[in-house]
Amino acid sequence: MSSRTWAGGGPGPGGARLAGRTVHPWAWWSWAICAAVTVSLTTNPWLIGLVCAAVLVTVLRRRTDEPWARSLGVHLSLAGFVLVMRILVAVVLGSARSGTLLWRLPQLSLPAWAAGVRVGGKVYLEPLLMSCFDAMRLAAMLLCVGAANTLANPRRALRSVPAALHEISVSVVIALTVAPQMVESLARVRRARRLRGDAGRGAGALLPIVIPVLEDSVERAMGLARSMESRGFGRTRAVGSSPLGALLGLVGLVGLGLGAFLMLGGGHSRVLWGGLLAAGLLASWAALHLAGRGLCVTRYRPDPWSGPEWTVLLCGLLAVAATVLVGSLAPRTLTVVLPPLAPPALHPLLVLAGLSLGAPALLTPAPPRVRDWLARADERAGAGRDDDEGERPDCGPERLRPRGDER
Repeated sequence: MSSRTWAGGGPGPGGARLAGRTVHPWAWWSWAICAAVTVSLTTNPWLIGLVCAAVLVTVLRRRTDEPWARSLGVHLSLAGFVLVMRILVAVVLGSARSGTLLWRLPQLSLPAWAAGVRVGGKVYLEPLLMSCFDAMRLAAMLLCVGAANTLANPRRALRSVPAALHEISVSVVIALTVAPQMVESLARVRRARRLRGDAGRGAGALLPIVIPVLEDSVERAMGLARSMESRGFGRTRAVGSSPLGALLGLVGLVGLGLGAFLMLGGGHSRVLWGGLLAAGLLASWAALHLAGRGLCVTRYRPDPWSGPEWTVLLCGLLAVAATVLVGSLAPRTLTVVLPPLAPPALHPLLVLAGLSLGAPALLTPAPPRVRDWLARADERAGAGRDDDEGERPDCGPERLRPRGDER
């Protein structure tokens, strides 16, 4: 077994080291955002299906077995719910008046002020397929967000933010831990009440539960505050603000907002809104860098950014670039228009986009898993027992009989 680091960057339980390496959480978020952008640029079901398949394969091969990495089923259920509800709305409230007739539903008569709204009636194939393609796009974007949440540890992601956002990230981490602590306190209080024979229900049992839970929450908050104060988190320090950093931050926000407006508005040059977005991102990064230079913030076991992280980022960017290039060369391939009723075309660059999004499943190292360490520990324990039995052969059951007993 190779000597690699634990998921947090150090040795595992008992001083052992787990095989594998975790990829930087922001690399996974960048990859997932690129996948979502790729899906948002098209209504082609072939590309949407390729992206979903690549995301699922990558998640199943590169997720860990920690509790926060078990949320894929929830996001799949949410994506399926969105897909089904969008199709039902298209069937029941469709407004199309032409196309290939599928079936007729009973139609409700609506008042005059609801003109243009149809409930029931004729259902046509082409509008239903277009609604299905739009629903697939939204469901795929939700799946991409779920993949990022599954692959990237949220606490490690917040710990890796720029130094200028250090206080904000710590506050968010503390806020994220409030709900699990409240649930744990509630379960502990209810279990204690049952052990005392107090099985009250209804509104009368609410007050005896709420007060201990609030008391436990306040005690935990005070303990956390004392711990942070002992580590110097709440110390005051004079940090001079840089006028250049403030100006760059303002320019970055304006560039990002204007670029996003032009991109979503349509009808504008890709070079224009692409340049504005790139300039806004560059200015924002420079502003954060200048703001963080005056803060003395240290990180315990920082997550490295090396070859696997660059591989994940480049795979996501390659998928976006291939999709944008297809939009320039063959725009009707990305945007499916019905009628006429015909199967959508699949451009070779779209296949390249799907394969590039699935490449991190093979090009990145496998993450360390706790079950591998447990299996290795059991294997070593079994080998130790066998060695002990081999070194002490006189400990067998036939050697434990008293002398002279030859039965």
